[in-house]
Amino acid sequence: MPCFEALSGQDEPTWETYTVSRTFNPQTPMTRPLPAVIAAAQNASDRMADRHTPFVMNDWYVAAFAEEIKEELLGRTLLGRQLVFYRTSTGQVVALEDRCPHRSMPLSAGTLTQDTIVCGYHGLRFNAEGDCIEVPSQANCPKNVGIRSYRTHERGAVVWIWMGEAELADLSKLPPQDWMESGEWERSQGYLSLQGSYVRLHENLLDLTHLSFLHAKSFGTPDYAKAAFESVIGDGQFALLRNVVPTTLPPVWAIPTGLTGQGQAARIVRSEFRSLGLHEVSVTFYDCNLPENERPQFRIRTAHMPTPETATSTHYFIVHGRDFALGNPETTRFMHDQLFVAFQEDVDGLALQEQALASTPPEDLYEFSVAADAPAVAMRRYVLARQRQEAPD
Repeated sequence: MPCFEALSGQDEPTWETYTVSRTFNPQTPMTRPLPAVIAAAQNASDRMADRHTPFVMNDWYVAAFAEEIKEELLGRTLLGRQLVFYRTSTGQVVALEDRCPHRSMPLSAGTLTQDTIVCGYHGLRFNAEGDCIEVPSQANCPKNVGIRSYRTHERGAVVWIWMGEAELADLSKLPPQDWMESGEWERSQGYLSLQGSYVRLHENLLDLTHLSFLHAKSFGTPDYAKAAFESVIGDGQFALLRNVVPTTLPPVWAIPTGLTGQGQAARIVRSEFRSLGLHEVSVTFYDCNLPENERPQFRIRTAHMPTPETATSTHYFIVHGRDFALGNPETTRFMHDQLFVAFQEDVDGLALQEQALASTPPEDLYEFSVAADAPAVAMRRYVLARQRQEAPD
């Protein structure tokens, strides 16, 4: 059975205060943890957000890419709620509850007419504010039978939505992403459907050790997992910094930057949870063989924007940018295709993880953490605290 050593700054001997020691007797057979150790692991998990944690509603999430919302009805489930979207004739984005209050027909199955939705069942009409303004079967339209509307904010390629109380919607809580609108960055975007929890996706992005394994055939390298790293943990701020120097870049980075030599490159990575709806990965590459004042730097940014659909399914919006090879569509296409192979590996892996979590009896489910998990554990505790603050028991 492996030895454990306590991390500094922790007094309570629960499971997350330990990391597996690199020194243990290989002759000693591994065994199942003792019941007390399993209980400690399960108790620690209860203090972290997971697939069973209710959603935090008072925050900004991505509803759609801007190009998806047109002068036609678009139905989409976000945070367990069915919504309908459309643009008015003046370009305004409208987000409404997707249910007619008369007989619960989805309004997305109706008709968009003169910036209003006509229900496809009995013809009740709703304006952009969600007010019912016409009931065809009677002369007078009853008041107070409208539907809920939601605050949205369109910025660059993305439409954000505030799913909670409209009066609490605060644009200052939406992290800036200047590079997503700057002409000094080339960008591409895409969408993946994840059959897993958005919490697990945030966790996946906060510890990129998995690049050496889950992404071994795409953009991972064998040296990545063992490279030195630094954790940043604050109030709602969680990041992992990793310097992989020197390294050999995979083709997705090597070909566009020209850093194709063995052990030629530096790969400086910051992976940061910025909000419930945004995780940003920033990477800088340069040639290790050149003097510091002579080497150009190549920077990339990837905005990973998970929006829960249900407890175990996630809309995964991605925008990737670079500040080199501008105006080169061939490079954009090459990098986009290569990257989405890797992102699909995440989606496939997290779906398998979800299946394992769903099929394991609660009494048998326990997980241990290692040192690199510190930001992810702190992030999951933060999400749970946000949810409990918003909807206390």
